[in-house]
Amino acid sequence: MSEAFSLENLRTRMKKSIDSMKGDLAGLRTGRASASLLEPIMVDAYGSAMPLNQVATVSVPESRMLSVQVWDRSMAGAVEKAIRESNLGLNPMAEGATIRVPLPELNEERRRELSKVAHQYAEQARVAVRHVRRDGIELLRKLEKDGEMGQDEARVNSDKVQKATDEAIAEIDTLVAAKEQEIMQV
Repeated sequence: MSEAFSLENLRTRMKKSIDSMKGDLAGLRTGRASASLLEPIMVDAYGSAMPLNQVATVSVPESRMLSVQVWDRSMAGAVEKAIRESNLGLNPMAEGATIRVPLPELNEERRRELSKVAHQYAEQARVAVRHVRRDGIELLRKLEKDGEMGQDEARVNSDKVQKATDEAIAEIDTLVAAKEQEIMQV
């Protein structure tokens, strides 16, 4: 007996691709401060690389300022270094166990770059969704070939897989369009 077909399983895998893209988009810097901007940063702490949120608390005191409250004062230098070297174009300022991260104004060229990056994330998510579709279609063909599913049932399920794929890609397009608009606002 081969693997059973489950449309819900395919939808769940597509949703994971979309959720991954949402996380990537949240890390893109727009004109406003967001605590999620620093989520991907890894800090060299206690002999290993740890996510920033495991050594400090990030808050947004002002629209153009992030505040990072380091729990262990001795880690403040490592956290400041990690933020500075994160390629986000940020220049943190340490004040004891608190690190202030002012967000500079985005210029037009940088906004266009960020928009391109958002589109790259979207394309990666679309490709992942299409891979899930391919896996589902291949499974249906195998089940049909092995005689475990009729031709009509396989065709109906193929149409359902395609519909789920179209819905997922439409959601990706909507999310990236909203992010692009957010980035390009002046």
